[in-house]
Amino acid sequence: MARHRTAAAASSVDTDAPRRARQRRTPSDLVFRGMSRTAGLIVLAIMLVVGVFLAVRATPALDLMGWRFLTAQTWDPGGGVFGVAGVLTGTVLIAAVAICVSVPLATGAALYIAEYAPRRVAPALVNLVDLMAAVPSVVYGIWGFFLLQPHLLVAGDAGEGLPRWLTTYFGWIPLFKVDGYDPRDPMANATALTSSTFIAGVIVAMMVTPIIASVMREVFAQAPVGEREGAYALGATKWGMIRTVVLPFGRGGMIGGTMLGLGRALGETIGVYLILSVVFVVQPHILQNGGGSISALIALRYGDSTPIGIAALMAAGLVLFAMTLLVNVIAGIVISRSRSGAASEA
Repeated sequence: MARHRTAAAASSVDTDAPRRARQRRTPSDLVFRGMSRTAGLIVLAIMLVVGVFLAVRATPALDLMGWRFLTAQTWDPGGGVFGVAGVLTGTVLIAAVAICVSVPLATGAALYIAEYAPRRVAPALVNLVDLMAAVPSVVYGIWGFFLLQPHLLVAGDAGEGLPRWLTTYFGWIPLFKVDGYDPRDPMANATALTSSTFIAGVIVAMMVTPIIASVMREVFAQAPVGEREGAYALGATKWGMIRTVVLPFGRGGMIGGTMLGLGRALGETIGVYLILSVVFVVQPHILQNGGGSISALIALRYGDSTPIGIAALMAAGLVLFAMTLLVNVIAGIVISRSRSGAASEA
């Protein structure tokens, strides 16, 4: 009798326990998973090969300079002294200017397309933004050199362009100071304000704005409908709903899109090359003539470099590769930890 009760209790436990669901994968699922995994491994392998290639080719230069390669403010591979301190600073400043200009523009464009634009107009605006991202960099560079720069330097009836206005009223900040230039002197030569880091940064901003706007637009469009309707039910206005629902939900995507644009800005070459005269000293004044970036240095010096010069350029490329990789890794971490980057719950 006791044995019968024990068997019945065991049978009841087995019946009440949840059964483990077994997912049966179809051949198409297995093929897709294999292809996706292979593609991911290929991308990682290519990145590893690029990094190893740059490291191997840069070894002679790094052995010669060591850590001084990051601090030297001259470029004389023939003389055995070279470094990227100046162009590394220029790279960061150009990217910073580009992000400061592009993020507000991209945020406004993304919000308008996702929240305010009529349904008939929104697809056309989406295509227009995507088309801007497809414009070649050299076109932006030519546009910036022949059209944007003259209009930035001379604007309005008084002929006071944005760079001159900035150095006039904010010149007490070292970033906006221009050495040897008095902005209050009407006879001052505006040549000191041409081909500056600021102008190059504005041009790069035009290149990265479509990328940032596309990422933000997709994230804003995924804001939960229930939370949107809940905000409206509580009496929120359109902007109140955006401020309390859309923007908090899309914060991770906004940061991720910004970091993605920053990675593009750090590696931009032709637009910077056409505008700036590369200097190798640390030049922290963004409105002053001269500057440079690592990518522009490589494009400028690769054709006439000696073997040690090629190794030095490879070392510069390795620094840029590591910096860009770090930016994208940080962006991935930020997105994965945000609501907009997490998997949606059913």
